[in-house]
Amino acid sequence: MSTSTSKTKKFLIINGPNLNMLGSREPEIYGNLTLKDIMDFTELNLANKNCECAWFQSNIEGEIVTRIQDSLKQDFSALVINPGAYSHTSVAILDALQMVKVPVIEVHLTNTARREDFRQTKLTAKASTIIMEGLGSKAYLMAILSQLL
Repeated sequence: MSTSTSKTKKFLIINGPNLNMLGSREPEIYGNLTLKDIMDFTELNLANKNCECAWFQSNIEGEIVTRIQDSLKQDFSALVINPGAYSHTSVAILDALQMVKVPVIEVHLTNTARREDFRQTKLTAKASTIIMEGLGSKAYLMAILSQLL
């Protein structure tokens, strides 16, 4: 009798500028949870799901590009990214994401369609397999779960 073992799925989760300020930054828009709270919530809800998460946050565009490039040499099942404001402006991050061979899931805590006009354009979304927005702190969990089904 053969037994099958399922391979652990690994997820790289990248957070862009100002997401390190969650919890204190405009709580009426982004809520009261910190990025650490969101990470803990996500990890707790993924317990026993046979997956691992590698979290990264930077306020610097070049560091985000470098982390995406470094991921090309690693064995990730998917890349989840909340590029923050870079979503609307960064061709460099878009170019890096277009090199990624695994699914790219872009998340936004808020529903950008209901926000300022400049937030309507999402350059980085052109490289995304899925875009999840308006789910608040559950966005990361839902992005990962979408790849575990």
